[in-house]
This record gives sequence, C-alpha cells and structure tokens, in this order.
Amino acid sequence: MSTETAKKPSVLFVCVHNAGRSQMAAAFLTTLSRGAIEVRSAGSQPADKVNPAAVEAMAELGIDMSAEIPKVLTTEAVKESDVVITMGCGDTCPIFPGKRYEDWELEDPAGQGVESVRPIRDEIKARIEDLIASLTPTAK
Repeated sequence: MSTETAKKPSVLFVCVHNAGRSQMAAAFLTTLSRGAIEVRSAGSQPADKVNPAAVEAMAELGIDMSAEIPKVLTTEAVKESDVVITMGCGDTCPIFPGKRYEDWELEDPAGQGVESVRPIRDEIKARIEDLIASLTPTAK
C-alpha cells in the first residue's frame, strides 16, 4: 500500500439560500454514495432554515433533512472540494483552477408546496445518480 491513500472525491453544492436544492442534493449524495464521497453544501445568502417542503419531500423517500441548517459559502469550502455544483447562484461562487464546475438549472423550491417540490427532488436524484457514477467508476 502506498503512503498516498486514495482520497475520496468531494462535492460542494451551492445555491443562494442553501435551503432547498443544495440541501436535497447533499442529502441524496450522502445517502446514495454510502460515504464514498465527501459532501458539502452552502449558500451565498443562507436562509434561516431549510425549506419545510424540501424536508417533507425528502422524508417521503426516507431521507431525514430536518436537522440540517443552511450554511454560508466560504472560499475554503470551494478550495477543499473537487467538484462544485451550482444551482442558480450565478457569479457569487468563487472559481478556482483545477476544479470541476457544473451548473444545474433547477427550479427554486422556495415558497412552493411539497407537490411542486417533488419533481425538483426527483430531477436532483437522477442527477446525483449520474454524478456518483462519474466519481466512483467502480460503483455498480
């Protein structure tokens, strides 16, 4: 075994309020990668709490996000991540060379009921499954 142990990939999800899309994406990635990927989420202008409709939509799939708290986006979080996925934060996300950046255009669930959040949740889940496949080539 070499002294350089394989570092697990890390992903940062960023949206404006870190209350809906980025929280759902982080919860899906944490759950579906089973710890194989380090997960962070943050917002450029974090809300006071996670969107209750997002919490409810995820709970329907057995994923509990009720204890999550929106976090502020820091330069360090971006520096420490291999992949940065933005969701409508525009130019507020700092750019560092050598990082993989993706922008996921997703409807903002803010102020919407759980019926409107479910399709957003399902689209995020599909994207997360593709992301896991791209980051963990041995995953089945």
